[in-house]
Amino acid sequence: MSEAGGRGCGSPVPQRARWRLVAATAAFCLVSATSVWTAGAEPMSREEKQKLGNQVLEMFDHAYGNYMEHAYPADELMPLTCRGRVRGQEPSRGDVDDALGKFSLTLIDSLDTLVINLKFGIRKPEARTGTETDTCTACAGTLILEFAALSRFTGATIFEEYARKALDFLWEKRQRSSNLVGVTINIHTGDWVRKDSGVGAGIDSYYEYLLKAYVLLGDDSFLERFNTHYDAIMRYISQPPLLLDVHIHKPMLNARTWMDALLAFFPGLQVLKGDIRPAIETHEMLYQVIKKHNFLPEAFTTDFRVHWAQHPLRPEFAESTYFLYKATGDPYYLEVGKTLIENLNKYARVPCGFAAMKDVRTGSHEDRMDSFFLAEMFKYLYLLFADKEDIIFDIEDYIFTTEAHLLPLWLSTTNQSISKKNTTSEYTELDDSNFDWTCPNTQILFPNDPLYAQSIREPLKNVVDKSCPRGIIRVEESFRSGAKPPLRARDFMATNPEHLEILKKMGVSLIHLKDGRVQLVQHAIQAASSIDAEDGLRFMQEMIELSSQQQKEQQLPPRAVQIVSHPFFGRVVLTAGPAQFGLDLSKHKETRGFVASSKPSNGCSELTNPEAVMGKIALIQRGQCMFAEKARNIQNAGAIGGIVIDDNEGSSSDTAPLFQMAGDGKDTDDIKIPMLFLFSKEGSIILDAIREYEEVEVLLSDKAKDRDPEMENEEQPSSENDSQNQSGEQISSSSQEVDLVDQESSEENSLNSHPESLSLADMDNAASISPSEQTSNPTENHETTNLNGECTDLDNQLQEQSETEEDSNPNVSWGKKVQPIDSILADWNEDIEAFEMMEKDEL
Repeated sequence: MSEAGGRGCGSPVPQRARWRLVAATAAFCLVSATSVWTAGAEPMSREEKQKLGNQVLEMFDHAYGNYMEHAYPADELMPLTCRGRVRGQEPSRGDVDDALGKFSLTLIDSLDTLVINLKFGIRKPEARTGTETDTCTACAGTLILEFAALSRFTGATIFEEYARKALDFLWEKRQRSSNLVGVTINIHTGDWVRKDSGVGAGIDSYYEYLLKAYVLLGDDSFLERFNTHYDAIMRYISQPPLLLDVHIHKPMLNARTWMDALLAFFPGLQVLKGDIRPAIETHEMLYQVIKKHNFLPEAFTTDFRVHWAQHPLRPEFAESTYFLYKATGDPYYLEVGKTLIENLNKYARVPCGFAAMKDVRTGSHEDRMDSFFLAEMFKYLYLLFADKEDIIFDIEDYIFTTEAHLLPLWLSTTNQSISKKNTTSEYTELDDSNFDWTCPNTQILFPNDPLYAQSIREPLKNVVDKSCPRGIIRVEESFRSGAKPPLRARDFMATNPEHLEILKKMGVSLIHLKDGRVQLVQHAIQAASSIDAEDGLRFMQEMIELSSQQQKEQQLPPRAVQIVSHPFFGRVVLTAGPAQFGLDLSKHKETRGFVASSKPSNGCSELTNPEAVMGKIALIQRGQCMFAEKARNIQNAGAIGGIVIDDNEGSSSDTAPLFQMAGDGKDTDDIKIPMLFLFSKEGSIILDAIREYEEVEVLLSDKAKDRDPEMENEEQPSSENDSQNQSGEQISSSSQEVDLVDQESSEENSLNSHPESLSLADMDNAASISPSEQTSNPTENHETTNLNGECTDLDNQLQEQSETEEDSNPNVSWGKKVQPIDSILADWNEDIEAFEMMEKDEL
């Protein structure tokens, strides 16, 4: 982001002259604000800032050097296996791999970080077939800066013209009553495919580029559009300190009960706009989540539980930290940056770079180091601690693109052959002093109170531990003009006539099926009024939440296998599947020991090499017998633990759902040792280490443990020598369906309960939840809500598989042993689509 709002500081600017002042005032606004802060957190000495800045440089050198040594000219480094990621040679990650083509993208993405220039990137080669009809709002709306720069550098106007047309198209298609845009749009019809709206994945940089296009190009219409959208965001989406997606046609209804990590950029954008208070609030909430999990999970619920546990080393939070420090001068944000550096080195650093986190709860790693990590993360962290004299050029003369590349502000006066005014519909008149054509005066941002920012943060210090009220319930103010909701899901009793009458008024029908199941169906058109229909929709969402909670309680979380011997020293952590028998690592101390291969390798009979596994952790191949039998055999040989490695070559926790080992249907209390499961790719990392180093020691635990600094120092005397689908719920006129079925039913997976009561206490056998079929008719839009546990952890996001049958054929593949992955992903299409949207947003 740029360091300004492109507006004069303190006094109004005549409209025709406004854009001419962009470059001149860009630096001044936030520099002035910086000088205001004189108290609060203890100031950081220049020596410590320099030390941290040098540490960032060393970290960048470690990541970049390993990319050049092990991956170049491939596009990305795979830091666990120390090789390059080449498209077609590694398991496909779908659209995430669209930009790969052996273009050395990490090198290209890192060029201006090395200088600390315009990114001449290659956009999605071989990515599209020409038959696509949908695109995300951010995908279409994040072209204007780069394309305008290209036009003004070359004099060819076509690039800027088409980027402007894309923005015009999105603006025209906004929902007029709410002034919000959806996540996905049909490029041919202009219809919204996903009608949920937020500031995170799929939309984020559209808003960012409207404001920055005004800053860079000086076109007032871009600011007018941004202000119109921003007013809607703060009216509907912002629920301080939360930012929750809503439906564009019914913006008082939340579309999700979780937030994604990409919204962490938004406080920085609010700084650019000059709206500091909500920026401080949201940033502080995000920081509390980070302090709880070490990193920001890809998605987390409104009560701050992990929804998606991955963390691909995203830079958005560091970006907002940098801009808040620039705006406030508060040394608190230097301490935040210091925490980020420590966590990266402590939990993500591996011998060949920095590895993304597969699961922030266990500390396990994923074999990826995206190019944006070098392009953005290190740039923002270095600038956070750098003084003006530390940078070889004036950073205030540039604006940041969404991927932290720098564009010079003088482009606003170069090759101005494009019409300055977009031809779009009229703008909404907004009565808001926040939209004045001025840069916010620092005395307004911090009203003569140097402790202003601290006073905003203080009430949020314990927000994560105390847990906010669930966002699924936008309480009384959102619905009934102060009245309490007529019926809460947690209170509902299917035998209560009064409750049934309330359901009927809300358009919700209760159906008793012949097999004992109970089904809830909502038809909004059958509700007594629009308010009652909204109450019914909220009731259905609450019922989904109750189901999700119960489902989560029945799942076992993933475990971690951490390699602690030389030269790893705990820096490689592998995601492991749990067992439903044996020592529970969440309740007992972790197990540490050297690994040894068992003979026979499948562990299905008495071991012939008991002396080799005595007192060690046995490695066993999957197949030919039950897991419990394998565990008993290695336990009888004296093993202190066991790791079962998948026999399906190429399987990986990156692409397969978490696997959970079940018992043999008998009493397994005799198994006292811990047992974990690794897919083939993760298991190969241990086997390769044995071949190279012979003695390999691992730690089996519920979560990765801190590394041993003394052991690391032996290996590293100097740091200088150390070289990692939500298809939107369409709610315009909605009908939702909840199936309440028995867990033993193999034909359907949905919410289980007893006919007499749907209270949470009686949901003893809740099964996993899948979408109901969607139907429609000419007279009403009949939609079913995706019942995919909107408020669940990662272990609930991807359906866990348990194997209880005997593996009679040693050659049986993973795909034949369990439910096909395509079927699993189909069951979870909403969350998967939303997750992929986050991934594509970084390309």
